[in-house]
Amino acid sequence: MREALVVGGANGIGLAIATLFAGDAEYGKIYIVDRVDVDPKYAHAKFEYRNFDLRSEDFSLFDEFKGVDTLMITAGFGRLAHFADVEESHIVDSFSVNTTAVIRIIHHFYDRLLGEGDFYCGVMGSIAGFLSSPLFAVYGATKAALKIFIESVNVELEMSGSKNRILNVSPGSIKGTSFYKGDNDLSLTIQLAQDIVDNLKARNDLFIPMYDEVFREVLERYHSDFRAEGRHSYEYKMSSGRVKK
Repeated sequence: MREALVVGGANGIGLAIATLFAGDAEYGKIYIVDRVDVDPKYAHAKFEYRNFDLRSEDFSLFDEFKGVDTLMITAGFGRLAHFADVEESHIVDSFSVNTTAVIRIIHHFYDRLLGEGDFYCGVMGSIAGFLSSPLFAVYGATKAALKIFIESVNVELEMSGSKNRILNVSPGSIKGTSFYKGDNDLSLTIQLAQDIVDNLKARNDLFIPMYDEVFREVLERYHSDFRAEGRHSYEYKMSSGRVKK
């Protein structure tokens, strides 16, 4: 039986993806690594929880998952705020969790990515990693670093002859998650989770949800005039009421 590991699988889109894996007869065990356990109302017999803080120094835990052939990393956090209002500790923790931890985890599984066998790997990035994101500057920087890392390593995998790839999932805001202090709602996240799993199985290297509907135009505006698009992004976020003036 196949085994999957979902880092950050106790909440949000990670929980939805873990739930889909659990419902797939091919998978026998779904490991969930997170700082908190899955809410009992979302529990599944296939789930096996491991407590871990991605700010830790020791990542040897990730050497224990010998049977895993599917790795999905969805853990991460961000905060809408002016850079002047961001504490230095937030900067350090953001890169530790959103960027460094992801790269370290992939390093622990890299022999399987390079190998001849099937290994499916996906990372939750953000559209904020593709363009300037005022009021989300630190978060966007952590995701931009991941974007370049994934693109670079995928070329190395290709040139090595491996058929495996790392999927960069880069959405905008997602409803039904706890990212903005909300509640988990699988009814709002399960379709996106299915789209992610489909792209993962297809070994695609990039998936931007709502690309044709929204982000193609946004990215075109950004590349045409990144300063003007930055101002537009700033005004949109300020008018959302999620940022204190």
